Amino acid sequence: MKTKSKNDICRCPWVDLSKVDYVEYHNKEWGVPVYDDRLLFEFLTLESAQAGFSWYTVLKKRENYRIAFENFEPEKIARFDQPKIEGLLLNPGIIRNRLKIEATVNNAHKFLEVQAKYGSFSKYIWSFVGGKPKINNIRKLSDYPAISKESDALSKDLKNRGFKFLGSTVCYAHMQATGMVNDHSLDCFRKNEIIEEYGK
Repeated sequence: MKTKSKNDICRCPWVDLSKVDYVEYHNKEWGVPVYDDRLLFEFLTLESAQAGFSWYTVLKKRENYRIAFENFEPEKIARFDQPKIEGLLLNPGIIRNRLKIEATVNNAHKFLEVQAKYGSFSKYIWSFVGGKPKINNIRKLSDYPAISKESDALSKDLKNRGFKFLGSTVCYAHMQATGMVNDHSLDCFRKNEIIEEYGK
């Protein structure tokens, strides 16, 4: 089913047009290839926090996370000590789950290890899709996959490297958000715009 705004522009069927910030996220960020390491870590952090919540719930807390987690700079987060973690558990602007917060600190350490080994996290993670976006043919809401063989492989490898809260479903959501897969629906205006800008 097509999702349209008042000016009749087609968007992906999951977009709730009553949420202006959600529409803005879809129009400007979702599915755009990301190669910047800091931004990749930002999405990993937000998506690992999503478990049990809607993506929109996390998205609304994004700026609070940005402040609490030092602009998502892994070098700074890796230095968080126990008192810092205890302080974050008192922060009403983020999801106050000890395991998720500790996982973010742990993942910052592992992220830096991957950077040191591969030169950049971007180079590492994009290798799971051959270095370029995978384009899927989505017609309706039920066509959206929750996982893929690539997200399975990525999740397994991240787990083996010591990352936490990054199962295959979370990894696939990350791949969608950061443009590793182009899951904009076939009738969505953003699908071809992204293909034209970043290539097939």
